[in-house]
Amino acid sequence: MFWRRRERESADWLVVGLGNPGERYRLTPHNLGFLTVDSIALGAGIRVSRPEEESLVGRGQLSGRDALLAKPLSFMNRSGGPVKRLLRRYGMRPDSLLVVCDELDLPWGTLRLRRKGSSAGHNGMQSIIDSLGTSDFARLRIGIHPGHPLSSGARYVLRPFGREEIGEVEGIVGRAAGTVRDTLAEGTDKAMARCNRRVAGPPE
Repeated sequence: MFWRRRERESADWLVVGLGNPGERYRLTPHNLGFLTVDSIALGAGIRVSRPEEESLVGRGQLSGRDALLAKPLSFMNRSGGPVKRLLRRYGMRPDSLLVVCDELDLPWGTLRLRRKGSSAGHNGMQSIIDSLGTSDFARLRIGIHPGHPLSSGARYVLRPFGREEIGEVEGIVGRAAGTVRDTLAEGTDKAMARCNRRVAGPPE
C-alpha cells in the first residue's frame, strides 16, 4: 500500500484543511478548512509554512499528540494528490487523517464530525477519496448554507464573506478548531458525541 513508504518520521495525525490558494479566495466559504487550520496553528504555536508535496505543512504538539497540519495548494478539486503524497511521505495510513472542509448541504455554522463517509458532493473530498481509494478517514464538515434558496451554489461558496459575517466566521472556525483538538485528545467517537449534538442557526 502507498502509505508504507516513509521519507520523514511519522506523526499521530495529519489534519488537512481544504481550500483554494490565493488572496481572492482567503475569506470565502470554500476556504473554511484553511481558516480552521490557521486557527489551530495560531493557538498551538505551529507555523504552517513549509512547502511539501504541493502543500503548506507545519508540525507540532496538539492536544498531546504529534500532529501535522496541512493546506493543499493544488486548488480544491485536486486536493487528493497532495493528501495522498503527504500520507506516503510520512508513512501514515488514512485512519490517521482528519479532513476539514465546508459543506453546502449543512446549515450555516453547523459542525458534523464523521469517522468515514461519502463526499456528499464536495469536490475536494471526492478528490481525496478517489486518490486514496478509500473513504475510511475522519472528516469535519462545516455548514455554510445560509438558510435561503441559492441561484448558484458555485458562486456562493467562492464569494467573499460580508462584513456582518466575519465575526460569525471567527466563532465558527474557533468551534471547528476546538473539535479538531477534541478529536486528537479523546478520539473520534467521543468528539463526535460532543460535536454533533450542537446545532447552529443560519445567519440573520
